[in-house]
Amino acid sequence: MAGVKLTRGGVYLARLDPSRGAEVGKLRPVVVLTAQEILDVEPPFVFVCPMSSRSDPAYEALHVKLAPRADLRVESHAFAEHCRTISVHRLRPVRVAQLDPSEIAAILRKLQRLLGA
Repeated sequence: MAGVKLTRGGVYLARLDPSRGAEVGKLRPVVVLTAQEILDVEPPFVFVCPMSSRSDPAYEALHVKLAPRADLRVESHAFAEHCRTISVHRLRPVRVAQLDPSEIAAILRKLQRLLGA
């Protein structure tokens, strides 16, 4: 990923396998949540929020609905309960879409709810 400029709120495809138990896996979109000043120094790891086109209503308090845009062609849901750190080598270098600051803030609020913060 050398030379690829990641952006906070950028949606990229990531290889999340191998997964364990109920973890989300396979190639899927993720939102990069790492602070931009950290991304600017090209870290080896980034904090991401996996996404899916399907959401279970039981997890509505932890999911953020995202409208289609750019190459994210279907309504999607960011899963705060599946946020994790991954190697940048798991990411495909092409950004699929970009979330706006209010959407990033909504994901962070769901993450705070999960953590009891």
